[in-house]
Amino acid sequence: MQTRLFWGAHVLTRLTTRGITTLDESQKSESQDASTIATEVVPRIKFKRLDKTATHIMQAGRREAVEEVRTQREIPDIRPGYIIQLRLEVHENKRRVSTVKGIVIAGRNVGLNTTIRLRRLVAGVGVESLLPLMIPNVKEIKVLDKKKVRRAKLYYLRDKMNALKK
Repeated sequence: MQTRLFWGAHVLTRLTTRGITTLDESQKSESQDASTIATEVVPRIKFKRLDKTATHIMQAGRREAVEEVRTQREIPDIRPGYIIQLRLEVHENKRRVSTVKGIVIAGRNVGLNTTIRLRRLVAGVGVESLLPLMIPNVKEIKVLDKKKVRRAKLYYLRDKMNALKK
C-alpha cells in the first residue's frame, strides 16, 4: 500500500508492508508531472523460508528412497486385521531366514519409517513385535488372511489371544 503526503517542496513517501512502516524522503523536482509519480512501483522484498525449502527437498528424497525400495521387492498394502507371514533375515553367528506369522494390530505409514506392530503366539504366550517394513532384512511379505475390523489400532486383542488360533 502506498500513500503520498505533500509537504512543501518535498515529497514524503510512506510505505507500509507487513506491518513495517518506513519513511523515505526523496527530493522530487516540481517539474515531474503527476502521471510519472503515479506509475512508480516500489519493488517488493521476497522473504524466502529456507527451512520450508529444505523440508521440501528432504521429502522429495524420501519419496525417491521409498520408490527405490518398492522396485527392489514387492511390499503389499498392509492394514490392521491382516494376518501376514514375514520372512526375516536374522543375524546370529551366521545369517538365517526366520519365518514370522501373526496379526497386524497397528500400523504407521511414514515413508521409509513405515512400521507395523505384529502380534503372535510363541509357546502359548503373546508376543508383539514392532517391525519396520522398508529395511533390507525383510525378504518377503505375504498376506495370508484379511480380517474385517472397524478400528485402526487393535490393542484389545492383547486380552483375546484366541483370534490368532485357526
